[in-house]
Amino acid sequence: MIKLDISNALTENLKKQHKRIGLYLDNIDQKGQGFYTVIDDENMVNEILKFTENVKGKYEDIVVLGIGGSALGTICLQQSLKHLYENELKMRTWPKLHVLDNIDPLLIKQIQDVINIEKTLFITISKSGGTPETLAQYSYFRSIVEKNNLDIKNHFVFITDAKKGFFRKVSNDENVVSFEVPENIGGRFSVLTPVGLLPAALIGLDIKKLLKGAKASRDLFYSDSIDKNFPFQIAAIQYLLGLEGKSMTVLMPYSQKLIRFADWYRQLLAESIGKAKDNNGNTVNVGLTPINALGVTDQHSQSQLYNEGPNDKFFIFIKVNNFGADEEIPMLNDNSAKYLKGVSFKKLMHTEQEGTIKALTKNGRPNIILTIDNVNEETIGELFMLFECATAFLGEFFNINTFDQPGVELSKNITKELLT
Repeated sequence: MIKLDISNALTENLKKQHKRIGLYLDNIDQKGQGFYTVIDDENMVNEILKFTENVKGKYEDIVVLGIGGSALGTICLQQSLKHLYENELKMRTWPKLHVLDNIDPLLIKQIQDVINIEKTLFITISKSGGTPETLAQYSYFRSIVEKNNLDIKNHFVFITDAKKGFFRKVSNDENVVSFEVPENIGGRFSVLTPVGLLPAALIGLDIKKLLKGAKASRDLFYSDSIDKNFPFQIAAIQYLLGLEGKSMTVLMPYSQKLIRFADWYRQLLAESIGKAKDNNGNTVNVGLTPINALGVTDQHSQSQLYNEGPNDKFFIFIKVNNFGADEEIPMLNDNSAKYLKGVSFKKLMHTEQEGTIKALTKNGRPNIILTIDNVNEETIGELFMLFECATAFLGEFFNINTFDQPGVELSKNITKELLT
């Protein structure tokens, strides 16, 4: 289970917020969002596992075509739960996973240098079926599959809306296997749907354990006790500190495996909370700017600003008790680093995190600490749901629609106009 320490960010009005929990839970339920109920869908899980078993050993490479919420969760799952050099391993049990989360032509071109088209499955993800980047990627790689006289049905899978959109039509017309993105779940909340679960299962991750962890965080979400409701605590602290001018949230895990989790959260917070209008139609232009950082790497690139620059940031640290490995630091004959005697990399990592937190606290920079025992499917599932639920609560505090993204849609529409 996740542990939460908020002692370095206690705000005067935090305890007074507990009366809002029930009201905000009702408001969220009334919006009919499915991100915290889809984790109970056993049919979804069984369909994914059945497909995974049917294609086992058939593919050497899995290529995800998607962007934003269709890609960031999968990137996080791979980074967090597989070998850090997974695709470079010579002895392999599972296919290599490549996520093309951009349309840079060099990215599109050079992926072909490391995959065998005849042994590649392209997972094409777009809920609407109209995402221009995904349509472009799909069109390009479909043409390559066709030029190689390969059957589309053997090399493409769609994850899209259940009833409408371009990819739903192609799936129906050409009998291409497809999975559904539930209508009431937006892209940035979709990692625990087939969007993230299908690629995860195909590379050997235990998706049932992911969902088990997510359910543990949902239990906290439902609690009417502010001491137990970690999502509510995080949201309340973010909101109250925002009122005090802390308009930026820095998520800083001390784990190489969790840097892509910080990337995933960056989209979740930015798209969900950055809104021009509140629920009453008033122009408010609210939002919290997310910043992703990695300990200890960014102690040497960002901490000077954080300690002595503008006091406009709130820090969320993630501590991992056990990294899955530890190595003793050997002492050399020159005795140039006597303080490292008897120290392991794990102890050094933990000590540097403690030093960073104490320095920020001493400088009046509010921060909280989330602690997990290790990085595995259950803890990652817990973290996904924890931050999704916290973001839903945060939207209620700001009185905005957490689940739309009109600013993104505007740029999409302008892009299409410019291309016609």
